[in-house]
Amino acid sequence: MEETPLVNGDLVSEQTCISDKNMIHELDLKGYGEIENEKLFLKQFETLFLLYSKRLILKKGKKQIDFDTFMNICQKTDSEILTKFLIYRDLKNRGYVVKDGFGFGSDFRVYERGHFGEKGAKFLIFGLNEGQQEKMGNLQKKIEEITQMGKEPIIAVIDRRGEVIYYKINRMNFNENKSRLEESFKI
Repeated sequence: MEETPLVNGDLVSEQTCISDKNMIHELDLKGYGEIENEKLFLKQFETLFLLYSKRLILKKGKKQIDFDTFMNICQKTDSEILTKFLIYRDLKNRGYVVKDGFGFGSDFRVYERGHFGEKGAKFLIFGLNEGQQEKMGNLQKKIEEITQMGKEPIIAVIDRRGEVIYYKINRMNFNENKSRLEESFKI
């Protein structure tokens, strides 16, 4: 697991803002956040990960905000934040650089180890909770769009114990075969 130095951040309208120039550089190299106006803004799942791993001191004004408090803030606006956090934490602990997804229903872009900043993301991951329903048509559409981009689609399923299981998926074809259906039901 990567070692990130202790970071100080301020909570600005539900986003973590890092102002220290050295920290911005250090975190940016590791794939954290987005730089805007010489400040680094972390995504909520990145903030949760750094709070969870005790690498971030987050403050709103003079008040320090802990992991549970920030999770409660996030859950008010994003019902999927726990799922995202669990997947993000698992991928970071495995040594991957992870950025948020860009559409197609994907939650994350994941870079091959050692290739962040050199190549685009190799994998697009979308998370599902065990028992969650997903329409085959939606899944098929996502997979096709991801493969057309030259990325590998992966489903991350979170089981009841909070463990993440990854499934690499290939294109799926579900062809409707009316003639056989009709024949099998002839009386």
